[in-house]
Amino acid sequence: MSCVRRCTITVGDLGEFGVVARIAGRLPQGRTVLLGPGDDAALVSAPDGRVVVTTDLLLEGRHFRRDWSSAYDIGRKAAAQNLADVSAMGAEPTAIVVGLGLPAATGTAWVDGLADGFREECALVGASVVGGDIARSADGVVIGVTALGDLGGRAPVTRSGARPGDLVAIAGRLGHAAAGLALLLAGREGFPELVEAHRRPRPPYSCGPEAARLGATAMLDVSDGLLQDLGHIAEESGVSIDLDPAALPLPGPLTEAAGALAADPLEWVLTGGDDHALAATFPQDTPLPPHWLVVGRVGEGSEVTVGGRPAGPGGWDHFRE
Repeated sequence: MSCVRRCTITVGDLGEFGVVARIAGRLPQGRTVLLGPGDDAALVSAPDGRVVVTTDLLLEGRHFRRDWSSAYDIGRKAAAQNLADVSAMGAEPTAIVVGLGLPAATGTAWVDGLADGFREECALVGASVVGGDIARSADGVVIGVTALGDLGGRAPVTRSGARPGDLVAIAGRLGHAAAGLALLLAGREGFPELVEAHRRPRPPYSCGPEAARLGATAMLDVSDGLLQDLGHIAEESGVSIDLDPAALPLPGPLTEAAGALAADPLEWVLTGGDDHALAATFPQDTPLPPHWLVVGRVGEGSEVTVGGRPAGPGGWDHFRE
């Protein structure tokens, strides 16, 4: 028996139920959880009487690389992209359930880090990991996350409510994760903030319910690129959206990294995904807090333009090369 085999405990050594018990032991349950892991299903309170539900799938080599990101980072990222979707509906996240496909040789320490990432990201919004499932995977790690949320008596903020004359505003970072990915692909060092943004997004969770209270007419999570995601609002609402390129934030690290890679930082802001900022439309007389940055206007029509000029589709599409 090799030293690696002797010194590293794998999920194959523990077996399915041992891994489940190990993960569950790292996950405290919050106030909305009436029954946590251990039964056929969990029980989570829904004070509003309605439940917001969203789900995402992450594949190793497609959404994350284990040589670029720690297990903890991957857990944070997987939870964040689902919790951000709940926030984008104007709801408060309450719980997530996680499905895992793991190669048998996966070390239990890696799984511990993943569970800790889930737990710590959920703790930011008072949510809990209440259950899930595990299976053996032959082709890398597969992570499926489903998140639940509560609207607190408010109407959901959908993509279909934008009206001509509305303001278009964003909360959170744009372009940072795309820049971080470009740096990793190029093997460049010296921009830790941007690389960290790719590994672990920072969604502005509280801004979703805040936008709902402020009267947002439409909202979504910017996961596939600002142009592409605003295109969904334009299509669902039957409106056009014009972005002011001068209003879009281009902070120093972004422009410096673009210079190092001979790239266009505005392209990262317009088409880069995975920052999980929020984009929303508001009636034009809405007094917005400073962390909501007005970047455009809603008008008549059916397209997204930048400075009045047509913009390409941009953004991420799993089936478009």
